[in-house]
Order: sequence, then structure tokens, then C-alpha cells
Amino acid sequence: MNNQRAFPRNTVGFGAWEAAVADAKAVGRATAQSNPRVAAADWNLIGPTNVGGRVTDVAIDVEGPGQVFIAAASGGVWKTTDGNDTYETAWPDDLTQAVGALAMTPDGTLFAGTGETNPGGGSLTFGGTGMYRSRDRGESWQRVGLERSGAFGRIVTHPRKSRILYAAASGHLYLPGGQRGVYKSTHGGDSWQRALTGENSTSGASDLAMDPDNPNRLYAVMWDHQRTPGLRVYGGRGSGLYMTQNAGRSWRRVGSAYGLPARSEDIGRMAVAVAPSNARRVDVTAIGTDGRYDEFYVSNNRGRSFSTIDESPLIGQSQATFGWWFGKIFVDPADHEHLFIPGVPLVESRDGGATAFVDVSVHADQHAMQWDPKSPGTVYLGNDGGMYRSRLNGAVGTYGLSRYMPWTQHYTLDVGTQDPTRVVTGLQDQGCIRSYGESGNSNPDTWNSYGCGDGLETLINPVNQNIVYGCSQYGFCNRSDDAGRTSTPIGQTHSASGRRNWLTPLEFDPNDPSIMYYAGNVVDRSTDGGRSWTQISPDLTRGVDEDPDYPFGTITAVAPARSDPNVLYVGTDDGRLWTTKNLGQDWIELTDPVLPDIYVTRTAVSPTNADVAYVTYSGLPPGQ
Repeated sequence: MNNQRAFPRNTVGFGAWEAAVADAKAVGRATAQSNPRVAAADWNLIGPTNVGGRVTDVAIDVEGPGQVFIAAASGGVWKTTDGNDTYETAWPDDLTQAVGALAMTPDGTLFAGTGETNPGGGSLTFGGTGMYRSRDRGESWQRVGLERSGAFGRIVTHPRKSRILYAAASGHLYLPGGQRGVYKSTHGGDSWQRALTGENSTSGASDLAMDPDNPNRLYAVMWDHQRTPGLRVYGGRGSGLYMTQNAGRSWRRVGSAYGLPARSEDIGRMAVAVAPSNARRVDVTAIGTDGRYDEFYVSNNRGRSFSTIDESPLIGQSQATFGWWFGKIFVDPADHEHLFIPGVPLVESRDGGATAFVDVSVHADQHAMQWDPKSPGTVYLGNDGGMYRSRLNGAVGTYGLSRYMPWTQHYTLDVGTQDPTRVVTGLQDQGCIRSYGESGNSNPDTWNSYGCGDGLETLINPVNQNIVYGCSQYGFCNRSDDAGRTSTPIGQTHSASGRRNWLTPLEFDPNDPSIMYYAGNVVDRSTDGGRSWTQISPDLTRGVDEDPDYPFGTITAVAPARSDPNVLYVGTDDGRLWTTKNLGQDWIELTDPVLPDIYVTRTAVSPTNADVAYVTYSGLPPGQ
């Protein structure tokens, strides 16, 4: 679901978001005329409010302690005035909800860069529509340019001159070109000039750091990366660290002559930080193109030279195989040796990286951190689980989670037929959760987990609501017969499939929920609610795709027909569409020239006529 594009032009035109919003409002007006009862229906928040979603950045309000703004990966901007206890929205409904970077200038002007730089493996990552500015702390917003930037990794502001700021524009993940690089405004965002351009059309800026003693000296990370439907290329020759000493008028690449990696196809995402208490100290981490940790580099002379350190192995281990998901370093403003390295766990070091501690008390996958200058020792942490606060300078085990964070990222949901207050949903990195507890009652602030890692497919049996299903990424599915209290593995451990999509289809037969379908690269059928499976198709894809680490060439959609139990429709990520009229004995590929050869996202069948089917596509042809 990463920046899915429109077919056949391969990109969504600028202004398309505004046009879509206008269309949605027109539909609302038409509905009000044709069906006033439907138009007048209220939407009520049913939760979860106690389960957060991914936070990409944090900005401390210059006015006072406990006032904080956060950027949600696909939930807009939120603010707290009670020091992280609860949040309220500070972002309009009709703007893109993907926000990647936040910053507040000394005069209280808030900037939000839309689109998330973190590219995801299978996770939800969306592009944006430019840079936005608020002069009233989120009450209203104005777009101020950089519409073709795609995503932002960082915004830094001059410590004294509110009209000077810099933005790291990363570019569209799937589309080369656009407004990539480091952009500078000397007019408070009214206009922008590109200060640093990437070496090629897939290189954009992902991180920025400013020397606190000399705001004309900046360090910028350029990251060469692009994704196609079948391949992730998260590194290249355009990746590297750059430095300017004249406010962006000229830059030099800080490469092998200075102790950092030479220009290479193997350089992935890097991160840079300057210690606020010691501007001579510059820290850099490097990730390889394969997503694995490479090195930790330190400069003690403002970037004139770097050397590797004998760092704690916990730092490298924290990056797992997807260090491109993080790409930041956070330094205690009062102690240049006190570092935090975001990774799957939060890694803390009090001696510049030589030794470290892992904090397992917070949720996985760290992205954002800020210290409150008006409240010494107070630090805010944002990750895939939401927002945390520590009053003890981020010490291990001292973080408390906000109790109201309604910005979760949902993959799927299902509603109980017998009791529609029973809802199950799959969340990005927050597992499979349910609206009800042991008592069976539902409440927005008491949603709770019933398993999974990333939560993908979730189902409630329509005739027995105590039978629920939840799937993690790549088709690791479980069945529960007691409404989610306990569960048993099904799916991947029993399927004949060799490859499975991040969101592996699991479907009920519409006439009999004991009959289920599960699909990786072949279709499996169960007649006992998933306890056992029988293969009913050959490989319906074009085969293994080019990415060595992630499985493409997978089935993405399965739709059984209500009016004829022998009929199914199946779609794949490589553009194939199939049907069977005899429950898998024979498969017919549907090759009508009108059908685009692109990623199938959903298939559906008319409930009364099995010959009438619908299919939706993502707009991403193979190789684009």
C-alpha cells in the first residue's frame, strides 16, 4: 500500500487530492438530497483510544512545558497540553493524513512536512502533498509549497531567526524525480529554494542536523532509494553525508577522505546528529542496502574527520534486517555521551555508544524523540506503539504511555453479525485487537490484543461469534474458539503455498463459514474452519519476483461466489486474474484486453449472479 499510483499515467497528478476532496463533498451534497436520513447519520468513535499508532516526529511548543505536537504516520498532527496524558487533533480532515516531519520556529509557527520517509517492508506508508504551515498552533493550516516532494524526513529551524528553516525532502517512494533534496526558506515558508540536489533522480534527503553554535553549518543525509511492486532498492550511489558551512550555498560530500563510506551501491540509509551541548561532536550511523547495520561513526571536530568506534553490539542488533525503517540518532541536549539509537528496541548509551542498554518497556520500532527544554529531564518518545514520556531523562523503564491516542493504522476489520458491538481489527505493528474483553462489553478505551505481530486479516465467524481469526504478516494465522482468549495456529503451517503476501487473503465462504480459503501463491480450501487445508489450485502467479528478501509473486485477493459455491475469483500481485467454475478442478485466466496488467487489490462477486464480478487494481504495473 505504499504510494499506490494511478493507471495508466503511473502517477497521481498534482491537485488530485484536492479534486478528490471536492468529489467527496459533492457526493455528500448529492446524498443529502437523495437520502437525507443516510446523510444525517452520525459517526461515533468506537476506538481504540488506548492503542496508539506510528508516530514519525515530535515538536515541543515553545510556549511552555507539557505542550507537544506529534506527527502520526497516517493520522495527521495531534497536540497535548497535559504532558502526554491525552491528545486532540490539530489537523484538518480534508488534508492528506500522512505526516513525516514537524518543527516549530522560535516565534511559534508550526511546519508539517507531509508524506513519510520511512519506506516500510509491507507496512502502511503514504506519500504527501507538500509542506504546510500553521500560525495558530494547529487551528488552521496553509500549504506553502513543495507539492512534488513526496515525503519529508526532517525539518530544522534557525534557533533565533524564525524565517529561516530547512527541509529534508525524500521524494516519492515509487516515482523518481520531483522535489528531492534539501530545501531552504528564508521567508518563513513563503518560498523555497533547493539548497542540495541529489546525484540522481532517486536520491532525496532523509535527515538533517544543524550546528547549535553556528546555524550556517548543517549536515544532510542523502538517501538513494526506490521501490517497485516487485523490488525494494533501499540504497545506492546517491546515498551519503553532506556538509555545508555557508547556510547551504555550497556542500561537500563527506566520504572516504573524511573517514565515512566511499560512494557505493551498498550504502543505504544513514543518520546524523550533532550534540547540542558539544557541537564538535557529530554522530553518524550507516545501514547497508540490504537493511542491515553497517557502522557507527564519530567526529570530534565538527565533521572534518570521522572514525569508527568499538560500539556495543546491541546497536547493530537493534536494526534487525530493516534499518531503513529508522534512520535517526537522538542526543541528550545536556550530555553529548548520552545517546539513543532508534531501532526495533530503543537502545540507550551513556558513554557515546561503547556500552548500551535495551529498553524493553516500550513498544517496538522507534522513530521520534524530543526533550522539553522547559521541563528538565522530560523526554518524549514516539514509536509504532504511540507516544511515551519519561521524566527521568529517558532512563530504561521510566516511560509512561499516553492513555488517549486515536491514530491507529488499520489493515482490516470485521464486525460481529450476532453482536455488532464486537469488532476485531488488524493494526500496523499493534497486532490483532478486539473491542470487547472477558465480560463481552465494548468500550473505546478498553480494546485489547488477541495475538498477531502486525495485525493483518481479522475475521469473526458470522454464526458463532466466539470463533475469531487473526493473521500476522505473511499469513501466520490463528483460530480462537473462545472469542480470542486462546488460539491455535492455522494457515501457513498447513498451506501448500511457498510464497505469501504481506496481507495474505483468508476468506469465509459466504454460505458456510466452516468453509474457508487461504492463498499464498496457490489457493487452499478448508471445510473445517481452518483446522485442515486442501490445495485446489496450481501456482496462479508468474513465479518468484526479483526481490531476494521479500516474497512477491503472490495471491492478493480471493472471492467465493454466494450464488454458486463452485465459483471463485482470484487476483495476484503481478496482475493475473483467474476464475474457477468447478471448485478448482480447472482454472481460467481472464485476459480481456480491457484489464490492466497490474497489482490486484480486491475481487468481489455479485451475490445473485456468479458471472458478474468486480476487480480493483492498485495502479502499479510490474517494474514501475
